[in-house]
Amino acid sequence: MDELRSFNNNLLIALDGATYYSSDSIHCDNCSQTNHKNGSIIYSHSAVLAAIIKPGSNKALSLIPEYITPQDGHEKQDCEIAAAKRWLKAYGPSLKQLGPGVTITGDDIYCHQPLCEIMLDKDLALDFILVCKEESHKTLYEYVEFLKDDIQTVEVKRWKGKRLFSDTYSFLNGVPLRDGKDALEINWCQIITKDESGKGKIVYKNAFATNFEISEKNVAQIVADGRARWKIENENNNVLKTKGYHLEHNFGHGKKNLSALLMTFNLLAFLFHTVLDFMDEKYKLIRKTLPTRKTFFQDIRALTRYICFDSWNQLMIFMLRGLKLKIPIPIEKEPEPEVIDTG
Repeated sequence: MDELRSFNNNLLIALDGATYYSSDSIHCDNCSQTNHKNGSIIYSHSAVLAAIIKPGSNKALSLIPEYITPQDGHEKQDCEIAAAKRWLKAYGPSLKQLGPGVTITGDDIYCHQPLCEIMLDKDLALDFILVCKEESHKTLYEYVEFLKDDIQTVEVKRWKGKRLFSDTYSFLNGVPLRDGKDALEINWCQIITKDESGKGKIVYKNAFATNFEISEKNVAQIVADGRARWKIENENNNVLKTKGYHLEHNFGHGKKNLSALLMTFNLLAFLFHTVLDFMDEKYKLIRKTLPTRKTFFQDIRALTRYICFDSWNQLMIFMLRGLKLKIPIPIEKEPEPEVIDTG
């Protein structure tokens, strides 16, 4: 886990909602439904996904999801925020075992007081760095405007290839997250990136709310963690949808829980592959050599259809030899794979 730790030596966990089943006809009592103006209804199943991420890393370590589904005693349709609250309360206490600390990150939908208060509760003691948009935090930005003379800035220039960029960080500690006497006091920061090689055009702008006290020394690290939230979309959700796991397809609905079960299997497969990428040198070498995950999956499907391998290790060695790659570590002699007689 140490190689995944981020600012303040914390593990950075991103939360994000994802839809894994959708239909205009097939549905069940657990479905969410969207009513359109033309009278049509879309039925769907969604979940709040969680993953350990890190700026600069291309890996996302999937964690247990929380499914968006009707809750006993609630008349309103379940939603992403309610599911996120359940996730924090259910799994937040166990995150302490990952020590020394955990930071939750997510998009603007998670940046509201009830959710932040759950994270900061003494039983959870979670830190947060959340996207904080002006249009949904009017009171906060009124304070930012009023206290603009107290805003501190740091400018960093960097080369990316032949292009020069400037990152301007602004921050202000101790501003209210919302209106009211009971408003939670948070710390605010913003980044504006300009392409100095392109007449100073703004190429990126975003802002974040956090419980970390911000200084000139740590503002860039805090912003980097906040920006990393997109990794749950790219390295987690997008991989599941487009890189061979086919999350974008409806595998099946069933009468009640089948679609959630199939989603769970998909996440488990992805989790095992990520763990293998951390720990199995043979797997890493094969994945590095083959062009895509889809090719890797297709090769395994073809091999295991006709050949019986006694172990995963034997399959990896067989593939390494077929690809004419050097086996990375000494191996014990493995029995030859058994060819299945399909005649």
